[in-house]
Amino acid sequence: MTATLMIQGCTSDAGKSTVVAGLCRLFAQKGVQVAPFKPQNMALNSAVTADGGEIGRAQALQALAAGVEPSVHMNPVLLKPNSDTRAQVIVQGKSIGNLNAQNTHQLKPQMRQAVLNSYQKLAHTYQAILVEGAGSPAEINLRKGDIANMGFAEAVDCPVILVADIDKGGVFAHLIGTLACLSASEQHRIKGFIINRFRGDLALLQDGLDWLEAKTGKPVLGVLPYLHGLHLDAEDAIHAEHPAQANQPVQHFKVIAPLLPHISNHTDLDPLIQHPEIDFQWVKHQQAIPPADLIILPGSKNIAFDLQWLKQQGWQNALQKHLRYGGKVIGICGGLQMLGKQILDPHQIESAHTIIEGLGLLPHTTELQPNKTLKQVQGTLNLSNTPKVKGYEIHHGKSQFPHSLTPACWIEDQPEGIISEDNQLLATYLHGLFDTPEALQAILEWAGLGKSAFFDLAEHRETQLNWLAQALEKHCQIEAVLNLMNGHSPNRQMI
Repeated sequence: MTATLMIQGCTSDAGKSTVVAGLCRLFAQKGVQVAPFKPQNMALNSAVTADGGEIGRAQALQALAAGVEPSVHMNPVLLKPNSDTRAQVIVQGKSIGNLNAQNTHQLKPQMRQAVLNSYQKLAHTYQAILVEGAGSPAEINLRKGDIANMGFAEAVDCPVILVADIDKGGVFAHLIGTLACLSASEQHRIKGFIINRFRGDLALLQDGLDWLEAKTGKPVLGVLPYLHGLHLDAEDAIHAEHPAQANQPVQHFKVIAPLLPHISNHTDLDPLIQHPEIDFQWVKHQQAIPPADLIILPGSKNIAFDLQWLKQQGWQNALQKHLRYGGKVIGICGGLQMLGKQILDPHQIESAHTIIEGLGLLPHTTELQPNKTLKQVQGTLNLSNTPKVKGYEIHHGKSQFPHSLTPACWIEDQPEGIISEDNQLLATYLHGLFDTPEALQAILEWAGLGKSAFFDLAEHRETQLNWLAQALEKHCQIEAVLNLMNGHSPNRQMI
């Protein structure tokens, strides 16, 4: 049987994704063929696999940490919310439509079969599987037909480690309360705890750890410190803190982006957020729109709603003023669509609106189509020195651009996107636009920064993953974790 361990959390954003990514890197460094697995994910940050499937962004990062190719079987069910009550449902990499909660619940048997099928495929390929739960197992209203947390753990009979975030406060109540919501067999399945994001002197926490172990009969397998400056591809949440900019000199090149209500793939902007010469800011609901050198319109999972929100928040006037004063604007995917004249949605894929008036800053029109474009792409950026770009496309829209205008990129010798006649706006469907160091430099030069520092996101990500793995090895009982994966026997060694 493939060694399997599941990491569940007391809350969303407790650190499940981070712990799995760190363990994937640590085990890979020790020579273990390990794969990440998340049965069901709800997130708007996604990635495209080599075979054209769609999975959660966090699982793509975890696969990178493990040194393996991302697969649709690493995240067989992905839910991408496009309103408070509906979500696009993706099963083993392919969309099966936009469904409400009741319809999704009715599909649970089908999704459960896909989850178990994908798990078995990974189990036949890898020595070990590190499974990430979703949300919290204590969400008792979601227990029936659960495939995301204990329902999966019980189905494959794997041990569970429970993670809690002490930085949020109430860590002991989180752990004890979560256990209290579980059945006896599920409580027994939890073999230990990891406390995440601890600040201060560990000696001051020791009395609490002793009480917790005595109260539950379960060990604390690690207390991870708050890793200031750690920035990895987010599963979904956006954090106001930009740790990479801490202790940096004051940045003078200002980049802003609206925090859209249904923002998707906001990890596109990570290279800008972490760049040492850039002062980046998300502009939130009802927040004043500050002056900037560059404005980015990111992706969206509900174009109609988010475009109306932009207009209500004053972004249309702000963009026009920004352009009058010589500022630059970039639109990515949904942002590209918003910058055009109209968005047509005859099949009502994203909303009940069939015609949506765009911002009118570029002359193209977009029509949303039932078939979803999912592909990895590479080519050249149509700026100085034509640097190489590499990324992926995820969209329902097909945009018609005037042939007279300059394309933003050349993808496999075909024009892609658009650059305005006045050279102030650039729009593209390419996610990962800033990931290539040469392309990032060319874009920043185009935007007015001039010669910027060389920032390599891939290299930075590798450094961060190695640092995380070191922290886990130092602050967690890794041998005990390995013994859990090996069937609870200290005499069997996976490594």
